[in-house]
This record gives sequence, C-alpha cells and structure tokens, in this order.
Amino acid sequence: MNVLLIGSGGREHALAWKIAASPMLTKLYAAPGNPGVANEAEIVALDVNDHAAVAAFCKEKAIDLVVVGPEAPLVAGLGDDLRAAGIRVFGPSAKAAQLEGSKGFTKDLCRKYNIPTAAYERFGNAADAKAYVEKMGAPIVVKADGLAAGKGVTVAMTNDEAFEAIDACFDGGFGSAGAEVVVEEFLTGEEASFFCLCDGKTALPFGTAQDHKRVGEGDTGPNTGGMGAYSPAPVMTPELIERTMREIIEPTMRGMAEMGMPFSGVLFAGLMINDKGPQLIEYNVRFGDPECQVLMMRLKDDLLVLLSAVADGQLSHMSARWYDEAALTVVMAAKGYPGTPMKGTIIRGLEKAPEGVEIFHAGTAEEDGEIVAAGGRVLSITATGGTVTEAQRKAYEAVDVIDWPEGFCRRDIGWRAVEREQGK
Repeated sequence: MNVLLIGSGGREHALAWKIAASPMLTKLYAAPGNPGVANEAEIVALDVNDHAAVAAFCKEKAIDLVVVGPEAPLVAGLGDDLRAAGIRVFGPSAKAAQLEGSKGFTKDLCRKYNIPTAAYERFGNAADAKAYVEKMGAPIVVKADGLAAGKGVTVAMTNDEAFEAIDACFDGGFGSAGAEVVVEEFLTGEEASFFCLCDGKTALPFGTAQDHKRVGEGDTGPNTGGMGAYSPAPVMTPELIERTMREIIEPTMRGMAEMGMPFSGVLFAGLMINDKGPQLIEYNVRFGDPECQVLMMRLKDDLLVLLSAVADGQLSHMSARWYDEAALTVVMAAKGYPGTPMKGTIIRGLEKAPEGVEIFHAGTAEEDGEIVAAGGRVLSITATGGTVTEAQRKAYEAVDVIDWPEGFCRRDIGWRAVEREQGK
C-alpha cells in the first residue's frame, strides 16, 4: 500500500515509525512531516489546507490510504473531501469530528444519550457565564467551545480565575474557538486516557494511558498539550474498561449513527475515574500526543492492517494485541512553554539514546545539518520496560544524554504508577 500521513508532531512521528514497520507498506509519504518523520517517510510539500491539492497528489501517487494525524484538518473536512474523490481515509467526517471540534456538541450528546459526564451549561456571552459561576461556585472548569490547541481549558480554583478565563475566551484570546464557552462542574478523581478504533459501527478498545497535562512537577502550573504519558494506565482495570465501553463509548457510537454522522477513526476519551465509575471529561477524534507514542511502542499488531480495516468498515473482524511491557514518554519542551517558547536553539546528542529508547520528534526543524527547536513541545523520549518504574528510568537516562540547554522536562512522569508499583 501507498500511504500518505498528514501532520508534523510527535504523534505523527510515532505513527510513521509504526506504519513503516508494516510488511503491507509500499511507500510512505508525509505532509508536512518533520526531521524525525523524514527518517521513515518521504516528506512532500503539500498544503494540507488545500484539499484539492491533497486529492490530486493522492491520485498522482496512487495513494491507497490517507492517515490524518491532527484534529484541525479533520474538523475542516479533509476526510470528507478525500472520500468524495474516492480516496480511502483513516479519520472521521467533519460532522463526526465535532466530538472534538465543539465541547458543547459533546456535552449535549452526553445529555441526550445519558452518558456520565460533569454537569454543565453553554454560554454565548460573558455576563451569563459569570452569573453561572457565581451560582455554582469554584472550583469550576471553563472551556472554550472550539479547538484551542489544548490550551482552551481552565480549571479555576477561585471565582476570579473563572471570570478571567471567561474574559479570555470572549476577548478573542482563542480566536473563533472562544466564541462560546462551556462551564462545567469540577470533577475529582484520577484521569485516564482510553482509546478505541471505530469504523462507524464497531468500536475496538485500543489501549489506555495516563497523560501529565500540567507543566510542573507534582502536576502544578498551567495546563499544556501534555508533558509525558505512560501506558497502560493501572487505574483502568478490566472492569472499568468494560464499564467505559458500555456506559460511554457504545452510547456515543449509537448516538452518532442515529444523528447521521457515524464515527470512523480513533476515538480518544479523556476520563475521570472516581467512586461513581468512569465519567467523560472530553472526546478527541485523533490519537493523543504524547499518548500515541506510548501506544505505538506497545502495539504488537500491524498498525496499517488495523487502520485499513477502519477505513473499510471491517473492524468487527479485527483484534488488537499488546506487549505486556509498560511504555513511558517524557516530553522535552523549549524554555518558555506553554507561553512563548524559545525557537531555533540547537539540539545535540539524539544519537546517544540507549537501545530500546525511541526519540520521536515533535517541534523540530533541520537547519544547516543541525536539529533545532521549532515549537513548544519538541521531543518525546519514549522507553519500554517490564514495569513503569523501569521504563521511567530508561527514558530519563536518554533525556540525560541529550545536549540541549534551552530545553526542559518534568522529572516525575509516571509518578502515580511508580508509587503503585512501590506499594506506597
């Protein structure tokens, strides 16, 4: 098969790495890619916002499958336009991508189909949103309705913090994404990421992970796109997985089909686990980043076969097998992140990583033969081990041989699982 991979982050490097290992692969192209992806695929200069140009490239190169990594092209309808041109796609339609593209859409779906989630209301102006905060009281969660690159969510511990977050949305801080806000109940418990491959009819469980959203150690500081992750998530027991499928995933699949927008692609449920069981925090319609990196390290099966089955609506015949090992990824970010990151700084020593550790490029570029930082989250250092503790040790050993003074990382990725393993 000839495959085109859309995207340029750590998630796409991990997908490229796994797709490149498939015996079914003839040729892998990537747009826009990054220097890490370039080790696995031929980088092509395609404007992924120009859907007609992407379709023309697919016809010219006899592309058998397009794998769309990030959410923005899916919400913009790239999948629809390619399918209309007769090209097979892994990824949902624009209508189905509303599960991520609109927080309010997902909350309304939960209400309609009785899917457990935090109580909420939607608002189109600041005054009403603030009045709701006054009524409910902090802690409370404020979310920009649309896509805000992982930064549109504020967990406000005081009413004033909530008011600031509401003003940031309506003052244009998140562009059109903040034209409407969702204000919801603050949930306590342990967060987990749960993934399913879906073909519109069938949902196949596809691994668990735990992400570390906050920039600082001990889960402190502002939210980021994710500073690290590990898989599997010990909190997601077989019983909890079964409940999540029954109470959250299956009603979602049924509801989306009933509304005429069957979901095909990967459904990523952000969950809060507490004494009530699993509750849905949010949906994403693509692999998480950095969760994708740990899932790809643990997946035993041929990813391309699975993605192909999704595109063909043949998932009911498939299963997914996993290595017993744990995987853990540490994100190295550029100083300044999640604010304004330092760009253009040189990164050396990537080739010194120990065997069994994969370094996935996220925000990198190549200049004059050197790898340089070109984004906020720059590298995902990913290791496997018999335990999370072992995977953590190997990942940080690799971090410590990378020569990049302008980079930083959290030193406690996986701390919950490590504490569990140590019996604390």
